[in-house]
Amino acid sequence: MYSRSILRNTSILVNSSCKSVLNVFINRSYATVTSQKDNDKKGPTGIVLMNLGGPSTLEGVNDFLTRLFLDPDLIPIPFQTRLAPIIAKRRTPKIQEQYDKIGGGSPILSWTEKQGKAMETLLDKINPEHAPHKSYIAFRYAPPLTEDTLLQMKKDGVKRAVAFTQYPQYSCSTTGSSLNELWRKSEQIDPEQSIKWSVIDRWPTHPGLIEAFARHIETALKQYPSDVKKKVVLLFSAHSLPMVVVNRGDTYTSEVAATVHRVMERLEFSNPYRLVWQSQVGPQPWMGPQTNEAIIGLGKKGHNDILLVPIAFTSDHIETLFELDLEYGHEAEKAGITGLKRAESLNDDPIFVEAMANIVKDHLRSGKIMSTQLTIRCPKCNKEVCQRSRDFFANQNL
Repeated sequence: MYSRSILRNTSILVNSSCKSVLNVFINRSYATVTSQKDNDKKGPTGIVLMNLGGPSTLEGVNDFLTRLFLDPDLIPIPFQTRLAPIIAKRRTPKIQEQYDKIGGGSPILSWTEKQGKAMETLLDKINPEHAPHKSYIAFRYAPPLTEDTLLQMKKDGVKRAVAFTQYPQYSCSTTGSSLNELWRKSEQIDPEQSIKWSVIDRWPTHPGLIEAFARHIETALKQYPSDVKKKVVLLFSAHSLPMVVVNRGDTYTSEVAATVHRVMERLEFSNPYRLVWQSQVGPQPWMGPQTNEAIIGLGKKGHNDILLVPIAFTSDHIETLFELDLEYGHEAEKAGITGLKRAESLNDDPIFVEAMANIVKDHLRSGKIMSTQLTIRCPKCNKEVCQRSRDFFANQNL
């Protein structure tokens, strides 16, 4: 901006009326500088992409599994602190083999980084009033963990942040667990609450999300011969939940179903379809039918052409690359099903990234802290942590 000496010398050459005009100009100039300095002090608007995560290397599998089995929001088991490390150790060799078959580790960190960087760039253009935006990643069970992300945000001077779940459909076992962890670590790392939070806790029917899914399905259907294209069964596959969680009042299954219905509306119900569930673990009753069982069952009924659509995942990881592609693909081949294919995951699709940016922009401009759905707990929830984390976010003073 203008130096004081230049402005002082200029004022000698003007009359008193011009001086008044010039003083106004000077004051406005310094006000602009001050405003810019205040903007610099506030730090970037932090957008924290929350997800389960995955081990990037085979060496990280045991730590990943240990954290996973220690989480009571995801896997409630008796004597958890003692049993979780034992279970993790026993399962590590098998899970390492699975990750080895998909390249030696999970690609979810790489995809999330790409999504975040592309979202940042777009947000700075379409939402300048909250710029600059800076994306962060907070994985629940693999680095970067929530506590490390919070420390980095404080170092970067973040004062305003959005916890943006990367699970489009809410579940206490996924988004709920991440929010509980964010509250716990914030109490430890930011007790003075220097970072003010709001939450994007679900977005199952956002138009951009629906459009991205629909286009990926349309692209995949082009791989089938034209005479069978309309007969291809669309199998929307989502991670299953134990029935004890469903019966507690979790909204996940209804929100997944809402996503599926909107996608089929966009496709004008062009194909027969079903919603199925994958990744069941343990002997407890889970949501069904299981994806692999549905594939085999449809095959026995004469449906050879089946397209798998991962509807609750926004990027590739072990559940898509190993479970859907390799494990279920092998089972289908053994059963004589030759037309099984999978729609590509959203990953860094520009349509999906644009949807992410628009979701954040609309959220920031709304001034809301969280959705009305997050203001209540599951009807049969008896976990104090769920109420305390909700209170933490509800009491944010934006």
